[in-house]
Amino acid sequence: MTSRWSVSGDEYQERFDRLAASGADIHGEADLVMSLEPRRVLDAGCGTGRVAIELARRGVAVAGVDVDPGMLETARRRAPALAWILADLTDCVVEPGTWDVVVAAGNVMIFLEAGTEAAVVANLARHLRPGGLLVSGFQLGQGRLGLDEYDAACAAAGLEADARFATWDREPWHDCGGYAVSVSRRV
Repeated sequence: MTSRWSVSGDEYQERFDRLAASGADIHGEADLVMSLEPRRVLDAGCGTGRVAIELARRGVAVAGVDVDPGMLETARRRAPALAWILADLTDCVVEPGTWDVVVAAGNVMIFLEAGTEAAVVANLARHLRPGGLLVSGFQLGQGRLGLDEYDAACAAAGLEADARFATWDREPWHDCGGYAVSVSRRV
């Protein structure tokens, strides 16, 4: 497992720390997830733990999974009491069938190794309890994972579309948008 980042976990986290210090709301992902009223959330591709740490602060049981040891090192330092798991999303196993929500924030889906997207969606779906939700947000554009491909992977994994937004703040979705947040339910 190698890092896809040219910066360390601490350098990556500093960007969000600066945004928060400037007054920017850096917790849109956590806000959306909290609106779904989960008790347990698996943060898939958690990076430095920004989303998982905020969800834990709000009383949700969380675990974070990432393939990048440097990102997880920062997450562990920031929140040592939380579960941080070094694993690839294509085949990680973290209490499958028990999570209310699996969240893949921060463009996780477009940073995956090309060709593994459907396998990742299938594995994340296996982690959901029946009726659980996969919430994923990522940039759209030529040469990137498209929504048709993503939706097909979700359907193949036994997930049904529940909602789609243009932002984590739940702005209405429109076809010409450059970002999509999809909420899919395990049936």
